Amino acid sequence: MPPTIEQSFMKALFHGIIAEDIIFPYPEMPAEDRETTSMILDSVRRFFGSSVDSAKIDREHAIDPGLLAEMKKLGLMGLQIPADHGGVNLSNMAYTRVMQEVGGLDAAIAVTLGAHQSIGFKAIQLFGTEEQKQRYLPKLATGEWIAAFALTEPGAGSDAAAIRTRAEVSADGSYYTLNGSKIWITNGGFADVFTVFARTSALEEGKKPKLTAFIVERGMGVKNGPNEHKLGIRGSSTTELFFDDVKVPSENVLGEVGKGFKVAVEVLNNGRLGLSAGCVGACNTLIRLALDRVQERRAFGRSIGDFGLIKDKIATMLAHTYALESITYLTASLVDAKVPDFSIESAICKVMGSETLWFVVNETLQIAAGIGYMQDYPYERHLRDARINMIFEGTNEILRCFMALSGMSGPGKALADVAKAMREPIKGFGLLSDFAIRKAKSVLGRERMSKAHPLLSREAVIFEDYTAELATHSEDMLRKHGREIAEMQYAQRRIAEMAIDLYCMAACISRTTRAIERRGEEGARREIDLTTVFVGMAQKRLREHVSDFQKNDDELRKAIAVRAYADRAYPFDIL
Repeated sequence: MPPTIEQSFMKALFHGIIAEDIIFPYPEMPAEDRETTSMILDSVRRFFGSSVDSAKIDREHAIDPGLLAEMKKLGLMGLQIPADHGGVNLSNMAYTRVMQEVGGLDAAIAVTLGAHQSIGFKAIQLFGTEEQKQRYLPKLATGEWIAAFALTEPGAGSDAAAIRTRAEVSADGSYYTLNGSKIWITNGGFADVFTVFARTSALEEGKKPKLTAFIVERGMGVKNGPNEHKLGIRGSSTTELFFDDVKVPSENVLGEVGKGFKVAVEVLNNGRLGLSAGCVGACNTLIRLALDRVQERRAFGRSIGDFGLIKDKIATMLAHTYALESITYLTASLVDAKVPDFSIESAICKVMGSETLWFVVNETLQIAAGIGYMQDYPYERHLRDARINMIFEGTNEILRCFMALSGMSGPGKALADVAKAMREPIKGFGLLSDFAIRKAKSVLGRERMSKAHPLLSREAVIFEDYTAELATHSEDMLRKHGREIAEMQYAQRRIAEMAIDLYCMAACISRTTRAIERRGEEGARREIDLTTVFVGMAQKRLREHVSDFQKNDDELRKAIAVRAYADRAYPFDIL
């Protein structure tokens, strides 16, 4: 059956259902949160303005311990920890705004803070027992202890089933012994507490392992390697971790034994949202740099800002950043509203955030021209810092596959249920009737976005049209490929790209509707214009994806790649 509106806006969309009560009205931060957040932002700006030298951090590949101590004093280590555990108790929207600010000021510091609280101790908040929370959260809130998230291994990145780190329970059940290693662990060089994922089942060919999450203290015997030398975010600590007969008390199991994959998924859903917030902040900073450069630089006797191609770059940067900001805060509000499933929305935020930032930083460097390539200026550092976001917390390729397969799982189950009901028509009468009604609705008329402001009626109709296309092509792909859909990554990518643009469109329409209702057409002119531009660009992309479902060169591309694998090189030479 299709999801109800209490479940997921995006999963409903895959059924062709526009669950607009989830996204209208566009959310706003509660007044008490705004006041607290404004005070924190003022403190952050003063601190960074007086104490943080990002070029020095990048050059020395380290954040000075004194800076970390100051951040602890500012309360930045426990922003979402409840007050009764010593934290600031910010909502997700408020936390997102703070991470946006930090992300725009220094990427290495943002990554350090995010690794500590967006993912490092998030599992304790979400799955910890009251005893675990009382033991760990107060010290994590003050920064006396720093946290890290340890999932990735040398042979297990996005494929958690390949994890080799083992946790063997003792004969009396009182402790587990961990053996194995983790790689690329942010904060690994100085963290005190780690959320570690390990196998608690035997390694069996073809079977998924049972993973369990553990709270592991450094004092239990965790060792780390040296800090990695990285392309960007050089001030952050990234190390390998080693577990050699590390004894972990059984009371340090997070959640249920064997249910660690669920813990990892929930934590990463939250982490992706924090990453998206940092990307919003970085985009803001880069847009300011670009606009400053546009005013400074002259060519052919006039400001380069007078030229059409520069104006096009600026307009596109603003439109995509507006869309990114809109989905980021909409998704943060879903978390605050305790919507039970925001996994696709969070993945979209991460992909859209990292790719929008990569686009914006490249365009800013292009506008800067020659000085953009010089280390004396901040542009090249921003470019290096931005690149990791498309890899962090699930590569964008894997997340596209996740979006598509997760979104299509609902329609897939519905089709399977219908097939079963057709084999037993008497028992399945009600289900078949529901299915027939839904199909009749899809034929006779599409779902409407009734809450969009009339000034955005064109954009709303485009959204409605392509929502219907998403549902149609999702069902078509499931009918065509069945269980083999898991291998059809070209189709998955097209479905995911449609989902990304549709969520962005929906968020922009909702946000701009709120702006029009509050300030009128002229007062909301900037939001209207950016929504119009973004939806226009998205429509072109959507039209292309729909066309590619019918006619494409997927098989040819696969064949070219297979030949290249055999050649192990580019196959031509002009000589």
